[in-house]
Amino acid sequence: MRSIKLKTLATTGVAVLAATGVSVITASAADANDRKPTVVLVHGAFADGSGYNAVTQRLLKDGYPVVAAANPLRGVASDAASVKALLDSIDGPIVLVGHSYGGSVISKAAAGDKDVKALVYIAAFLPAAGESAVDLSGKFPGSTLGAAFKEVKLPGGGTDLYIDQKKFHQQFAADVPAKEARLSAVAQRPITQAALAEDATGPQAWQTIPSYDLISGADRNIPAKAQEFMAKRAKAKVKVVQGASHSVFVSHPGTTAAFIERAAHENVK
Repeated sequence: MRSIKLKTLATTGVAVLAATGVSVITASAADANDRKPTVVLVHGAFADGSGYNAVTQRLLKDGYPVVAAANPLRGVASDAASVKALLDSIDGPIVLVGHSYGGSVISKAAAGDKDVKALVYIAAFLPAAGESAVDLSGKFPGSTLGAAFKEVKLPGGGTDLYIDQKKFHQQFAADVPAKEARLSAVAQRPITQAALAEDATGPQAWQTIPSYDLISGADRNIPAKAQEFMAKRAKAKVKVVQGASHSVFVSHPGTTAAFIERAAHENVK
Protein backbone atom coordinates (compact mmCIF):
# COMPACT_ATOMS: atom_id res chain seq x y z
CA MET A 1 0.00 0.00 0.00
CA ARG A 2 1.29 3.43 -0.89
CA SER A 3 1.80 6.03 1.80
CA ILE A 4 3.54 9.30 2.53
CA LYS A 5 4.58 10.02 6.09
CA LEU A 6 3.79 13.65 6.81
CA LYS A 7 4.63 15.87 9.72
CA THR A 8 1.89 18.44 10.19
CA LEU A 9 2.95 21.91 11.26
CA ALA A 10 0.04 23.12 13.35
CA THR A 11 0.94 26.79 13.12
CA THR A 12 0.81 26.89 9.35
CA GLY A 13 -1.42 24.00 8.33
CA VAL A 14 1.29 22.96 5.88
CA ALA A 15 2.81 19.49 5.66
CA VAL A 16 6.31 18.78 4.43
CA LEU A 17 7.81 15.45 3.42
CA ALA A 18 11.30 15.03 4.85
CA ALA A 19 12.86 13.02 2.06
CA THR A 20 16.08 13.64 0.21
CA GLY A 21 15.56 15.55 -3.01
CA VAL A 22 11.77 15.70 -2.76
CA SER A 23 9.63 18.58 -1.57
CA VAL A 24 6.00 18.01 -0.68
CA ILE A 25 3.43 20.60 0.27
CA THR A 26 -0.20 19.83 1.00
CA ALA A 27 -3.19 21.79 2.12
CA SER A 28 -4.08 21.96 5.83
CA ALA A 29 -4.94 18.96 7.99
CA ALA A 30 -8.58 19.97 7.75
CA ASP A 31 -8.41 18.83 4.14
CA ALA A 32 -7.10 15.36 5.05
CA ASN A 33 -10.23 13.70 3.67
CA ASP A 34 -10.17 15.66 0.41
CA ARG A 35 -10.33 13.17 -2.44
CA LYS A 36 -8.44 15.34 -4.89
CA PRO A 37 -5.52 13.58 -6.56
CA THR A 38 -1.92 14.29 -5.73
CA VAL A 39 -0.27 16.39 -8.43
CA VAL A 40 3.31 15.31 -9.04
CA LEU A 41 5.41 17.91 -10.88
CA VAL A 42 8.51 16.78 -12.77
CA HIS A 43 10.86 19.46 -14.07
CA GLY A 44 12.98 19.18 -17.18
CA ALA A 45 16.52 20.13 -18.11
CA PHE A 46 18.02 23.51 -17.16
CA ALA A 47 15.44 23.93 -14.39
CA ASP A 48 14.38 22.59 -11.01
CA GLY A 49 11.19 22.19 -9.01
CA SER A 50 11.16 25.84 -7.92
CA GLY A 51 10.15 26.83 -11.44
CA TYR A 52 6.70 25.46 -10.60
CA ASN A 53 6.30 27.70 -7.53
CA ALA A 54 3.57 29.93 -8.93
CA VAL A 55 1.70 26.90 -10.29
CA THR A 56 2.08 25.09 -6.97
CA GLN A 57 0.64 28.06 -5.06
CA ARG A 58 -2.49 27.95 -7.20
CA LEU A 59 -2.90 24.20 -6.87
CA LEU A 60 -2.51 24.36 -3.10
CA LYS A 61 -5.06 27.15 -2.88
CA ASP A 62 -7.51 24.88 -4.71
CA GLY A 63 -6.89 22.01 -2.30
CA TYR A 64 -4.55 19.75 -4.26
CA PRO A 65 -1.70 17.91 -2.55
CA VAL A 66 1.46 18.68 -4.53
CA VAL A 67 4.80 16.88 -4.83
CA ALA A 68 7.72 18.47 -6.67
CA ALA A 69 10.02 15.67 -7.76
CA ALA A 70 13.77 16.11 -8.13
CA ASN A 71 14.57 14.87 -11.63
CA PRO A 72 18.23 13.71 -11.69
CA LEU A 73 18.70 14.59 -15.41
CA ARG A 74 21.19 11.78 -15.88
CA GLY A 75 19.35 9.48 -18.31
CA VAL A 76 15.78 8.69 -19.34
CA ALA A 77 15.63 5.15 -17.92
CA SER A 78 17.39 5.95 -14.64
CA ASP A 79 15.48 9.20 -14.14
CA ALA A 80 12.19 7.39 -14.81
CA ALA A 81 13.10 4.75 -12.22
CA SER A 82 13.67 7.52 -9.66
CA VAL A 83 10.30 9.13 -10.41
CA LYS A 84 8.54 5.75 -10.39
CA ALA A 85 9.89 5.09 -6.89
CA LEU A 86 8.34 8.39 -5.79
CA LEU A 87 5.01 7.51 -7.42
CA ASP A 88 5.01 4.17 -5.62
CA SER A 89 5.24 6.00 -2.28
CA ILE A 90 2.06 8.02 -2.83
CA ASP A 91 -1.36 6.84 -1.69
CA GLY A 92 -4.29 7.40 -4.00
CA PRO A 93 -4.80 8.81 -7.50
CA ILE A 94 -2.10 10.89 -9.17
CA VAL A 95 -1.98 13.49 -11.92
CA LEU A 96 1.56 13.40 -13.28
CA VAL A 97 3.01 16.52 -14.90
CA GLY A 98 6.21 16.81 -16.93
CA HIS A 99 7.94 19.80 -18.50
CA SER A 100 10.26 19.44 -21.49
CA TYR A 101 12.63 16.46 -20.97
CA GLY A 102 10.44 15.66 -17.95
CA GLY A 103 7.86 14.51 -20.50
CA SER A 104 10.18 11.72 -21.61
CA VAL A 105 10.68 10.76 -17.97
CA ILE A 106 6.99 10.63 -17.01
CA SER A 107 6.16 8.70 -20.20
CA LYS A 108 8.40 5.89 -18.98
CA ALA A 109 7.81 6.23 -15.22
CA ALA A 110 4.00 5.97 -15.38
CA ALA A 111 3.75 3.12 -17.89
CA GLY A 112 1.46 0.49 -16.38
CA ASP A 113 0.77 2.51 -13.21
CA LYS A 114 -2.96 2.30 -12.48
CA ASP A 115 -2.82 5.10 -9.91
CA VAL A 116 -1.70 7.67 -12.49
CA LYS A 117 -5.03 8.88 -13.83
CA ALA A 118 -3.80 11.59 -16.20
CA LEU A 119 -0.59 12.87 -17.73
CA VAL A 120 -0.02 16.58 -18.33
CA TYR A 121 2.76 17.55 -20.72
CA ILE A 122 4.01 21.14 -20.61
CA ALA A 123 6.12 22.14 -23.63
CA ALA A 124 7.29 18.56 -23.41
CA PHE A 125 8.48 15.46 -25.20
CA LEU A 126 6.11 12.52 -25.73
CA PRO A 127 8.50 10.02 -27.30
CA ALA A 128 7.67 6.69 -28.84
CA ALA A 129 10.04 3.76 -28.40
CA GLY A 130 13.22 4.40 -30.37
CA GLU A 131 12.95 8.21 -30.24
CA SER A 132 15.14 10.60 -28.25
CA ALA A 133 14.75 14.24 -27.25
CA VAL A 134 17.36 15.14 -29.86
CA ASP A 135 15.37 13.32 -32.55
CA LEU A 136 12.09 15.00 -31.68
CA SER A 137 13.39 18.54 -31.19
CA GLY A 138 14.98 18.34 -34.64
CA LYS A 139 12.00 16.78 -36.38
CA PHE A 140 10.73 20.22 -37.39
CA PRO A 141 12.75 23.43 -37.92
CA GLY A 142 12.91 26.11 -35.26
CA SER A 143 14.99 24.85 -32.34
CA THR A 144 18.04 27.01 -31.55
CA LEU A 145 18.98 25.14 -28.38
CA GLY A 146 22.12 23.49 -29.74
CA ALA A 147 23.76 26.85 -30.41
CA ALA A 148 23.06 27.98 -26.83
CA PHE A 149 24.85 25.12 -25.05
CA LYS A 150 27.89 25.33 -22.83
CA GLU A 151 29.62 21.99 -22.24
CA VAL A 152 31.24 20.68 -19.07
CA LYS A 153 33.40 17.58 -19.46
CA LEU A 154 32.83 15.25 -16.50
CA PRO A 155 35.75 13.57 -14.70
CA GLY A 156 34.38 10.05 -15.23
CA GLY A 157 33.57 10.66 -18.88
CA GLY A 158 30.49 12.13 -20.48
CA THR A 159 29.36 15.73 -20.81
CA ASP A 160 27.02 17.97 -18.86
CA LEU A 161 25.10 20.59 -20.84
CA TYR A 162 24.06 24.02 -19.58
CA ILE A 163 22.48 26.91 -21.44
CA ASP A 164 24.89 29.84 -21.70
CA GLN A 165 23.68 32.33 -19.11
CA LYS A 166 23.95 35.14 -21.65
CA LYS A 167 21.56 33.28 -23.95
CA PHE A 168 19.22 31.80 -21.35
CA HIS A 169 16.60 34.57 -21.35
CA GLN A 170 15.94 34.54 -25.08
CA GLN A 171 16.43 30.82 -25.51
CA PHE A 172 14.50 29.42 -22.57
CA ALA A 173 12.32 32.14 -21.08
CA ALA A 174 11.80 35.00 -23.50
CA ASP A 175 8.41 35.96 -22.03
CA VAL A 176 9.64 35.89 -18.42
CA PRO A 177 10.86 39.17 -16.84
CA ALA A 178 14.61 39.57 -17.40
CA LYS A 179 15.45 39.74 -13.68
CA GLU A 180 13.61 36.48 -13.00
CA ALA A 181 15.14 34.77 -16.02
CA ARG A 182 18.62 35.84 -14.90
CA LEU A 183 18.14 34.09 -11.55
CA SER A 184 16.87 30.97 -13.31
CA ALA A 185 19.92 31.01 -15.57
CA VAL A 186 22.23 31.01 -12.56
CA ALA A 187 20.32 28.24 -10.75
CA GLN A 188 19.77 25.99 -13.79
CA ARG A 189 20.61 22.30 -13.43
CA PRO A 190 22.52 20.60 -16.23
CA ILE A 191 21.51 17.52 -18.14
CA THR A 192 23.88 14.96 -19.56
CA GLN A 193 24.37 14.96 -23.28
CA ALA A 194 23.69 11.23 -23.20
CA ALA A 195 20.25 11.77 -21.62
CA LEU A 196 19.10 13.97 -24.49
CA ALA A 197 20.29 11.36 -26.98
CA GLU A 198 18.87 8.33 -25.12
CA ASP A 199 16.10 6.52 -26.95
CA ALA A 200 12.82 5.78 -25.24
CA THR A 201 12.23 2.07 -24.72
CA GLY A 202 9.21 -0.11 -24.10
CA PRO A 203 5.60 0.99 -23.63
CA GLN A 204 5.01 4.71 -23.09
CA ALA A 205 2.41 5.90 -20.59
CA TRP A 206 0.69 8.23 -23.05
CA GLN A 207 -0.34 5.18 -25.06
CA THR A 208 -2.79 4.10 -22.33
CA ILE A 209 -3.28 7.02 -19.91
CA PRO A 210 -5.35 10.11 -20.80
CA SER A 211 -2.94 12.85 -21.86
CA TYR A 212 -3.07 16.64 -21.93
CA ASP A 213 -0.57 18.81 -23.77
CA LEU A 214 0.06 22.49 -23.08
CA ILE A 215 1.92 23.74 -26.15
CA SER A 216 4.16 26.81 -26.06
CA GLY A 217 3.61 28.65 -29.31
CA ALA A 218 6.94 30.50 -29.50
CA ASP A 219 9.18 27.76 -28.09
CA ARG A 220 12.85 27.90 -29.12
CA ASN A 221 13.77 24.58 -27.51
CA ILE A 222 11.03 22.27 -28.81
CA PRO A 223 9.34 23.85 -31.86
CA ALA A 224 5.58 24.16 -31.59
CA LYS A 225 5.19 22.00 -34.70
CA ALA A 226 7.07 19.18 -32.97
CA GLN A 227 4.89 19.55 -29.88
CA GLU A 228 1.76 19.46 -32.04
CA PHE A 229 2.98 16.33 -33.83
CA MET A 230 3.53 14.49 -30.55
CA ALA A 231 0.22 15.66 -29.08
CA LYS A 232 -1.72 14.51 -32.14
CA ARG A 233 -0.03 11.12 -32.09
CA ALA A 234 -0.91 10.70 -28.42
CA LYS A 235 -4.50 11.84 -29.01
CA ALA A 236 -3.91 14.36 -26.24
CA LYS A 237 -6.24 17.16 -25.31
CA VAL A 238 -4.39 20.30 -26.34
CA LYS A 239 -4.17 23.93 -25.35
CA VAL A 240 -1.84 26.22 -27.27
CA VAL A 241 -0.47 29.32 -25.54
CA GLN A 242 0.38 31.63 -28.39
CA GLY A 243 3.62 33.58 -27.98
CA ALA A 244 4.71 31.53 -24.98
CA SER A 245 8.33 30.52 -24.47
CA HIS A 246 9.64 27.15 -23.30
CA SER A 247 9.03 28.46 -19.77
CA VAL A 248 5.27 28.69 -20.34
CA PHE A 249 4.60 27.34 -16.82
CA VAL A 250 6.53 30.31 -15.39
CA SER A 251 5.10 33.00 -17.64
CA HIS A 252 1.54 31.61 -17.58
CA PRO A 253 1.13 29.90 -14.19
CA GLY A 254 -2.63 30.45 -14.03
CA THR A 255 -3.19 28.85 -17.42
CA THR A 256 -0.88 25.97 -16.48
CA ALA A 257 -2.56 25.31 -13.13
CA ALA A 258 -6.03 25.45 -14.70
CA PHE A 259 -4.95 22.94 -17.37
CA ILE A 260 -3.64 20.56 -14.70
CA GLU A 261 -6.87 20.91 -12.74
CA ARG A 262 -8.87 20.19 -15.89
CA ALA A 263 -7.00 16.89 -16.24
CA ALA A 264 -7.83 16.10 -12.62
CA HIS A 265 -11.52 17.02 -12.95
CA GLU A 266 -11.98 14.95 -16.09
CA ASN A 267 -10.22 11.80 -14.90
CA VAL A 268 -10.53 11.53 -11.11
CA LYS A 269 -14.06 11.02 -9.83
